Amino acid sequence: MKIATWNINGVRARIDNLLAWLKESQPDIVALQEIKCQDEAFPRLEIEGLGYHVETHGQKGFNGVALLSKIRPDEINRGLPGDDGDEQSRFIEGVFSVKGRVVRVCSIYLPNGNPPEDPVKYPYKLAWMERLALFAQDRLALEEPIVLAGDYNVIPEPHDCWDVKVWENDALYLPPTRQAFRRLENLGFTDAVRASTDATPLYTFWDYQGGCWPKNFGIRIDHLMLSPEAADRLVSAQVEKHVRNWEKPSDHVPVVAHLAV
Repeated sequence: MKIATWNINGVRARIDNLLAWLKESQPDIVALQEIKCQDEAFPRLEIEGLGYHVETHGQKGFNGVALLSKIRPDEINRGLPGDDGDEQSRFIEGVFSVKGRVVRVCSIYLPNGNPPEDPVKYPYKLAWMERLALFAQDRLALEEPIVLAGDYNVIPEPHDCWDVKVWENDALYLPPTRQAFRRLENLGFTDAVRASTDATPLYTFWDYQGGCWPKNFGIRIDHLMLSPEAADRLVSAQVEKHVRNWEKPSDHVPVVAHLAV
């Protein structure tokens, strides 16, 4: 089974790229982030035409997540538990039956948090990560293959950015951010890409500004975090970097993991 995550940066603006990539890559389940549209505006007919089931948790103009799957989900849960007042669409969970086994895949768009001195944005990021850790801990008790897939807006290690001095005071790299990410790892989740390769540089995002793409000034912030039951089935993981070179690209590229499910 091929499971992918991709921050599409506006699904209607990138629909041609999305359709081309689905045809080329043939993922079984895709977690999309930043669809930037309400549910009714999502271009589902074009995607369903390729044989995918579509589930969305949208929001007008920004945020928004989706799950595309060749398998119809048994259950869909929208919104990260723990804060009934949080109106931002950043989380959707799908439960899938695969050969008599349950597989859970979540699409996560973690808050950016910048500027870190903002009295709201960075505390919201850390609080969201705390809620995610509590959710993950709860789901681990099910002892099922779980994939927490998404744009985490977290640079885990110095080698995951092109120049650590540029990012050291950024909300994506600050010690509390990285510690919160490490909590997921300490719970037992495995970074699929880093379990598959130690290669550097290896990035998933290049800003549109400053010639970052041709200069390879990138960062790795899109992650597939696997529960022990999913990690045991990990065959390989890759960053499909070539998609960044397409016309009208997202500033992120797809990250994929192959699981023997």
